[in-house]
Amino acid sequence: MSEYKSIIVDSPEDQISRITLNRPKQRNSLSAELRTELFDVLEKNDQDDEVSVTIIRGSGESFCAGYDLKRTEDAIDPYYTSGGLGYWPRHVVEGCFRIWDLAKPVIAQVHGYCLAGGTELAQSCDLVYVADDAKIGYPVVRNISPPDNQFFPWIVGMRKAMELMLTGNSMSGKEAEECGFANMSFPTNDLEKEVLKIAHNVAKVPQDVQQINKRSVHRQMELMGIRSALRAGTEIQQLSMHTKTAKNFFKMVAEEGLTKALSERDSKYGDYRTSKNKKKD
Repeated sequence: MSEYKSIIVDSPEDQISRITLNRPKQRNSLSAELRTELFDVLEKNDQDDEVSVTIIRGSGESFCAGYDLKRTEDAIDPYYTSGGLGYWPRHVVEGCFRIWDLAKPVIAQVHGYCLAGGTELAQSCDLVYVADDAKIGYPVVRNISPPDNQFFPWIVGMRKAMELMLTGNSMSGKEAEECGFANMSFPTNDLEKEVLKIAHNVAKVPQDVQQINKRSVHRQMELMGIRSALRAGTEIQQLSMHTKTAKNFFKMVAEEGLTKALSERDSKYGDYRTSKNKKKD
């Protein structure tokens, strides 16, 4: 099992490591501590001959609802990024490529909410499998900014990316499969066993061959400009933080609390935390 505080690490089968984000009351929001532990395990797995593939999943009712907006000033991030304007989006994109550049495959197993930073974590992985009824989206675009990691046009195409950016709406697991966000969608009760089947097949390929297979796909994407594009997008994200709307949101968070601010944001749409069909928090 695990000596970590914010994740659980186990090995459901030989050659398969599984990381469970374990902050269920916070919908597995990505705190500095959780991210530090996550990258620690990923990097250790990449150097462990007994591990061929890693699965990332969430505990409770969600995969991950994004970054922890209650971040404290003394929080220590898992790796160094140069300071100054745009620190956070640059730090996020660097994290994406830290997973991207691992030799061994990483699989995202997504159920429930997969929002904002949760979508960025999922898309940093090599394979993404989702539950049919997952809710995947980036509601932050409604009143703060575009994504820190602007992967959407690369993954789902310009038209779908534009729809998600201009509305902040969510998509189901089935819709995520159709637009290319996910490799495949499964009924919720089948998701875990189906992901294990896929991980089992991935683990059969010798590690020295598999790392070249992974790298071959990434090199093609890099030749088309994905690495430069995602880095350039961090400047657009930082620019948006200076809008009046974004400043008013963070003022409301400070004065009235995060829950009130998010509910105020989503109430006009009737979705996410304000959905009539959503279970009570």
